[in-house]
Amino acid sequence: MAKLNIAPTKSNLLAIKEQLAVSTQGYDLLEQKREILVMELMHLVEKVKLLEQQIDKCIEKAYPALKSMLLTAGGDRVERIAHGVEYKFELTEKPVIIGGMNFTSLDVSLPQRQLFSSFLGTFPDSDLVMTDFFELLSLLTQLASIRTIVWRLAMEVKKTQRRVNALDKMVIPQDKETVKYIEGVLEERERENVFVLKALKNRQVQK
Repeated sequence: MAKLNIAPTKSNLLAIKEQLAVSTQGYDLLEQKREILVMELMHLVEKVKLLEQQIDKCIEKAYPALKSMLLTAGGDRVERIAHGVEYKFELTEKPVIIGGMNFTSLDVSLPQRQLFSSFLGTFPDSDLVMTDFFELLSLLTQLASIRTIVWRLAMEVKKTQRRVNALDKMVIPQDKETVKYIEGVLEERERENVFVLKALKNRQVQK
C-alpha cells in the first residue's frame, strides 16, 4: 500500500497517528453496524418467507372459492353482488426503527366484516370469499411493507460494507504505511544528528 505524500515531520506524524486512531475506531463502529444490519435483514427475510407461505395458502383457498362461487352463481349474479357490497379500507403509515434506522411501515385497517347472506340475493359462499380476500389483502399489505424495508436495509448494508472495505483495505493500511515511513525518516535523522554531535565533540577534543 502506497504511503501518503506528506513531509516526514513530527507534526505530520502526530496528525497521521490521530487520523489512524479515528479510522480504526470508525472501522470498529461500522463493522458493528454492519453486523447489526445483517442480523436485522436476515430476520426480515425470514419474515418475508413466512408471509409468502401464508399468502400461498390463502391464495390456494381464496381463488378456488371465488371460482366455485362464479360457477355456482354465474358471472352476472356475482357482479351484481359485488356492486351491492361496499367496504372502505384505510392504509396508514407508521414509523419503524430497525438497526438504528428510520423506516415507514404500512398498516391496513380492515373494516368490520358484515355478513351479506340472504341480502341482495347473496348467499354464504359470498361471505366466505370476502373473508378469504380480506385475509389476503392484509397479508399482501404486510408483505409489501416489509419488502420495501428489506430493500432499503439491503442497500444500507451494501453502503456500510463499502465503507468498511475502504477503511480496511485502503485508508488504515495507507495511514500505517505513512506512520512507518515518517518514523523511519525521523529515526534516521536522529541517528545522523547523534553522529554529527559526536564528530563535533571529537574535533573539539583534538583541538
